[in-house]
This record gives sequence, C-alpha cells and structure tokens, in this order.
Amino acid sequence: MTRTVHRLTLAVLFSFLALPLAAQHMVAFGPSGTAEAAQGYLALPSTPGKHPAVIVIQEWWGLNPWLKQQADTLAAQGYVALAPDLYHGKVATTPQQAMALTRAFDRTQGLDELNAAYTYLHGRKDVEANRIGALGWCFGGGLTWSLAAMQPGLRGVAIFYGPLPAAPDRPAYTAKLRVPVLGSFGGADTSIPAAGVQQFAAALQSAGRSVDIKIYPGMPHAFAHVTTPAGKAAYADAWARTLRFLHQRLAD
Repeated sequence: MTRTVHRLTLAVLFSFLALPLAAQHMVAFGPSGTAEAAQGYLALPSTPGKHPAVIVIQEWWGLNPWLKQQADTLAAQGYVALAPDLYHGKVATTPQQAMALTRAFDRTQGLDELNAAYTYLHGRKDVEANRIGALGWCFGGGLTWSLAAMQPGLRGVAIFYGPLPAAPDRPAYTAKLRVPVLGSFGGADTSIPAAGVQQFAAALQSAGRSVDIKIYPGMPHAFAHVTTPAGKAAYADAWARTLRFLHQRLAD
C-alpha cells in the first residue's frame, strides 16, 4: 500500500512539474451596484487562445496559499482559474479564527460575488464562455451547492465535502438544480454523515439530476489535508476523478 501511494504521489508530482507554469495575479471584478469591487486570485494557462474556466471556492480558512496552489494547478491543466477572495483580505490560520470569519460571512453577498465571478469569466476574451465550472472544498463546497442551483450557465461543479442544502430547502433546491454535480465525501465525516449524503444524492438522482457522489471509507472531513498513506491515496483518487469530470464537462 505504501509503495503504491509513493508511486502515485511521484507520478502526480512529475506530471505537474512537466506542465508549463501559469501566470497569476489578483484581479477586481463585480458585483455591479456595490461600493467596492470584489477581488480574486486569477491563474492563467501559459498557452494562448480561449480556454475553459473554473471558479475555485475557498475553504473556511480564506484565500490562503493552499487555495491559490489549487488554482495554479488547474491553470497548468489548461483552465482559467479564478479564486474569489470571499473574506476580503482576511485569512485564518487557526480553527478559532476560521470559525469567527465564517460566522461574520455575509452569505448573500458571497453568492453575489460568486455569480459576479461567473459573469467576469464569461466576459473574458481568453475564456470559452459556455465552458465554465466551479469547484469548492468544505465551506466552499457548501457555497458550490448553492451556486450550482443559482447559475444554470455552469457546465458542471465539483464539491469536496461541502455541507448539504438544509433538509427543508431540498425540494426547492432539487427543482432548481440543472448543473451536473460531482461529489467527494468522507465516510467518517461526523459533520456531514455519509448516510445523509447518500440519501440526498439518491433523491437528486430520482429527480433526474446528474449527480456522481463517491464516499471514501474511513476518511474524515477535510481529507484533502490528511497526511496518512490512506488519506493521500483517497484524496489522490478524488482529485483524479475531479480532473476527469472537469475535462468531460468543460474541455471535451
């Protein structure tokens, strides 16, 4: 098992190093009607021309180096990647700080900014306007669920252990959802129990929605950061599934 994980890790590392480096910088964008434009971290492919695009949605920590690295990785794969700064310059380094930022977060404003990120990407000359997706982890995964129902122009969204829509809201949510969803969840996640994820996914599928959910046995919440061999293997599989999904939905 350990040798397999090492080989997989090295293969991913070498394939990433072989890719051209992307250009990165902060940009300002909508939403319109606000006193101050939202900002985000933009990572661009090194090749010219039009590209598919991905909105990269932060964990509860904020727009930290890890999140920027995910945008860079997607840009190296050929996507225009935009990570909105939903905390407006604030970044948490402890769970206590992260909890305070999430409690202070204006969800309505945040979703407005995510929709503005879609509009911004849609209008860029280097973006294929009909090939935009979204990807979020944890706090950002919950926002990705919401954005998927609000923005039918998205071609697909990938969600890593994002909190599910509240049970009373699910019938209305199901009616609005038209975007294909890929989900990765931990089987030992106590905050988002696997049974509830399976039940919700089954309800969406029964309603004819395109939903592909995989639950990783023994994995806790936020298993992207689990450093055990099993955790690394689970997240490597989840990330590979995500890249395949994005390619099928945005690049094919």
